[in-house]
Order: sequence, then C-alpha cells, then structure tokens
Amino acid sequence: DRIPTEQSLLKPPSHCPACKKKLAVADLIPIFSYLWLRGRCRYCQVNIPRRILWVEIATAVVFAFLYYHYGLSAELLVAVFYFSLFIILLVIDLEYHVLPNKLIYPGAIAALLFSIFLPHLGIVPGIASAAGGCGIGLGIFMLIALLSRGGMGWGDVKMTAFIGIVVGYPLIFVAILLAVVCGGLIAWLMIVTRVKSRKQGIPFGPFLAMAAMVTVLWGGAILDWYLGFM
Repeated sequence: DRIPTEQSLLKPPSHCPACKKKLAVADLIPIFSYLWLRGRCRYCQVNIPRRILWVEIATAVVFAFLYYHYGLSAELLVAVFYFSLFIILLVIDLEYHVLPNKLIYPGAIAALLFSIFLPHLGIVPGIASAAGGCGIGLGIFMLIALLSRGGMGWGDVKMTAFIGIVVGYPLIFVAILLAVVCGGLIAWLMIVTRVKSRKQGIPFGPFLAMAAMVTVLWGGAILDWYLGFM
C-alpha cells in the first residue's frame, strides 16, 4: 500500500488510514488480528479491507508449501524471498495497475547476485542462464510493448526481465507461455461473463507473477513434459 503511493515504509509506523491511530502489536498479528477485530479498526471501527486478510492467508499457505517442498534449507530462503516479491507485485498490480521499480530493480539485483554466488543451489540458475533468461524476456516483451502501442506496459517488460533472471534460460519460455495462456483464458472468461469489456485493460503483472512462481517450482518438469510430448 505504501510503495505505489510514494509513502515511506518506516514513517509513520503502522496506523489506521482512517483515524491515523498507531496500531498496537495485537492489531498486527497476521490473520488472527483481522478475525479477532472482525474486520474493523479497534479505534474508529472503520472496515479493514478484506484484501488484507486474503493476502495474509495466501502468503501463509504459500510459505507452508515452500517449507514442505524445500524443507529447512538455503533453497527455502531464496524461494521465500522471490515468492514474497511476486505476491507483493501481484497484489499491487491488481490494486494500483503499476509494477514499482522500487521492487523490481532490487529484486533483479538480488537475483543476479544469487546467480553469481549461489549457482550450486537447485533453485538458482547460473549467471549465463540468468543473463540469457533476462535478455530473452526483455527482448520479447519490449517488442510486444512497442507493437501494441500501449497495450503492454513497460512495467510488464521489466517484470519479465526480472523473472528471466530468476528462472534463467530456457525456463523463461515456460514462464512466458504460462502467463500468456493463463492471462488469455482469464481475459476471455471475464469478457464472456461481462465482468470486463474488450476496451477495459486487464493487468498482466499478476499472471506474470503466478507464472513465475509455478516455473520456479515445476518449470523443469513442465519443460521436460512439453519436449517429450512434442
């Protein structure tokens, strides 16, 4: 909520946006505080956005699955870092239709450092693979952005380059394909059900984020299945 609205992450401390009252520790326990307060501010009784509860639940489920998948390991720490960023970018793009550079650039730098110093981890591609993934993602989506004349945002271009560093080459192709197929199906369903019209824009960042998370977990298996099927 703060980064896309150009607010400091440090000051002021966590507070109710309506009454500005500083929140106590008991107000900030993920999931449980929302349920205990019945979705309302303790001090002014204004409704707390339900999105907060769903994001907290989804994050808890994702973290639990990552622990199940990787165990207590260095891979788990890297996965938690990446998935935290992807969840934040997903929600911000849904809410504000923007993919902040303040998240993408540091994430990309961290991913590059992981590729240089931690290529022995199964979740981290080597620097050559990361560079290849970044170049391919950047090139494909830059071309789409130029040809679509505003249909594809530059935030999506930078997001895809970041994902390319995270998953590397050739898994960047898996991430792009998953995002395009999933995004196309959801867009079609929303138009058919008249949730959106053809002229209304649908943010693509959430589909990129979800595709990236799936690719990190199962990209190799998906690519092997596809090549074997072909």
